[in-house]
Amino acid sequence: MAGHSKWANIKHRKAAQDAKRAKVWTRLIREVTIAAREGGGDPEANPRLRAAVTSARAANMPNDTVERAIKKGTGDLDGVSYEEINYEGYGPGGVALLVETQTDNKNRTAAEVRHVFTKYNGKLGSTGCVAYLFERKGLIVVGSEEAGIDVDAVMDLAIENGAEDVEEAEGNVVVTTAFEDLHNVSSAIQEAGHPVQSAELVMEPSTEVKITDEKEAAGVLRLVNMLDDLDDVSRVSANFDIDDDLMAKLDS
Repeated sequence: MAGHSKWANIKHRKAAQDAKRAKVWTRLIREVTIAAREGGGDPEANPRLRAAVTSARAANMPNDTVERAIKKGTGDLDGVSYEEINYEGYGPGGVALLVETQTDNKNRTAAEVRHVFTKYNGKLGSTGCVAYLFERKGLIVVGSEEAGIDVDAVMDLAIENGAEDVEEAEGNVVVTTAFEDLHNVSSAIQEAGHPVQSAELVMEPSTEVKITDEKEAAGVLRLVNMLDDLDDVSRVSANFDIDDDLMAKLDS
């Protein structure tokens, strides 16, 4: 979710995440476990695991919880085996949706995702129909001015450490990085004493669909939220662009 409405969209997602903090931790544990299983348990040699650990720490997850997740991934501890499956489709207004899941029962997950798409005016597509529109990136939110951050200093620091894009929004700084640079940039910002609100991997769209109709915008957000509420869903990415004023109206 990018464009001039990026901050409004980030706020919308963060509000939903804050309301279900336990689920956020569950997703992060699964991501750490799968990353360790796929690339090994050393974060320095495994960029995906390094990014997952960075996200977990930004969400205030205890270190022992992170370590257990890594050990489950490497096989040093017993745990559930999760399979990664992506679903692709479209929402109201032709918005592209990429739904990433981590599941121990692919039949259950497929049925739940299909049901939500059908019920909330979406259309489930074939593999590859929209995935090419998204690229994996790191996203860091630093702020706000009320917390005493120096916006210019954070921006300069992020750029010096390899950030691809830096924006100011309502006293916060939103930093975009290559996915493998998420840890380095986030760590540099934290070590300088700036408050990192979140650091996570996202799928950033290369093109956007402008949504100006209030009913259509509400439908898109409803579909995204209902997909995101599914237990097996780890991330929902969409390429909608909704003006800040309309987003604020829908959130009120």
